[in-house]
Amino acid sequence: MRRVVITGLGAVTPLGNNVETFWDGLKEGRSGICSITKFDTEGFKVKIAGEVKDFDASCCGDPKAVKRMELFSRYAVAAAHEAIEDSGIKLEDEDPFRFGVSIGSGIGSLQAIETGTRRLMDKGPGRVDPLLVPRMISNMAAGNVAIAFGLKGKNINVVTACASGTHSIGEAFRSIQHGEADIMLGGGTEAAVTPLSIAGFTQLTALTTDEDPDTASRPFDKDRHGFVLGEGAGVLVLEELSHAKARGARIYAEMLGYGATCDAYHITSPAEDGSGAAMAMRYAINDAGLRPEDIDYVNAHGTGTPLNDLFETRAIKLCFGDHAKKLKINSTKSMTGHLLGAAGGIEAVALTKSVEEDFVHMTRNLVESEEELDLDYCRGQGVHMTVNAGISNSLGFGGHNATIVIGKYRDQRS
Repeated sequence: MRRVVITGLGAVTPLGNNVETFWDGLKEGRSGICSITKFDTEGFKVKIAGEVKDFDASCCGDPKAVKRMELFSRYAVAAAHEAIEDSGIKLEDEDPFRFGVSIGSGIGSLQAIETGTRRLMDKGPGRVDPLLVPRMISNMAAGNVAIAFGLKGKNINVVTACASGTHSIGEAFRSIQHGEADIMLGGGTEAAVTPLSIAGFTQLTALTTDEDPDTASRPFDKDRHGFVLGEGAGVLVLEELSHAKARGARIYAEMLGYGATCDAYHITSPAEDGSGAAMAMRYAINDAGLRPEDIDYVNAHGTGTPLNDLFETRAIKLCFGDHAKKLKINSTKSMTGHLLGAAGGIEAVALTKSVEEDFVHMTRNLVESEEELDLDYCRGQGVHMTVNAGISNSLGFGGHNATIVIGKYRDQRS
């Protein structure tokens, strides 16, 4: 099986619109959550979100092309642009048919749907935007990235709600392993801070109604009461090892394993015993050729909902047994909010940086956990420690579970 390394990173997040500012924010324990500015929240119970701020779409192409992209596509193209630049790849030197894209979005463009619905209701069917469909469908992020950079290889969009980004990275990894591509952009993107989205998640009782942006996102805390919606994109350049070495690439880390399962239990709640997520972790660790004891760190799904954090903790205990007590566990969402289909993308960037720099960021706003949440969730401050291998979990509505394993690159693996 061909080895796969990570040679480039890109991010658009509530903490900053590039990897450096995003990672610095995580290390400093800052929150990117703020009052919603994208629409008037009068009459809404939820007033806060993890919005992207001061986004510049100039890197996404000429103004005419950018105008035809919805925001979730622009975020994806911007993150992909940074990742490609970071990797040092010269596109003119690559076979475009060996360079693919796997970027997921759980929703696509609710903005286009909202605008189209208003036009249909107010002005009739003849006034609906002719580009409504290609604007709104979720695969257009991957499509626009390919068009922007001339990438003609395998191009896919995995849609598994909040697991979309992690599944997309996993499938990019598999594509290189099995010889379908030499380079893949893998990640997730989302731009769902809209009236319909906030209203829908509020009615589902999934979102916190806390109006304090600094303290609202509280994963693993006993006073958690829902997640904060976020937006952005995270993209990794995954590359076959010999290809990367031949061009003298800087290697951040190696992607080692990928696992996926379904709870087959409930449309929104994870399985209460954590068995589905536990098996996804086991599959990923086995795929990496590792033992549970070889894992140092878990970037948890950690949404801050009462059920997710409890059931994910049970899953970690079920997978790791006694070793669970030795793991460092954190939630990036404590500082960014929950980016839905993009969550796995930015959390894979965070995991990669943790492996590279041997640092695990804190879980913000974690003051005290209830009795069953008795693992080390990095309360209070980040930790400098050796991270030889870590995992990132994503759990999506519908029971979708995805886990990836990223570890330090070594010339020889046992």
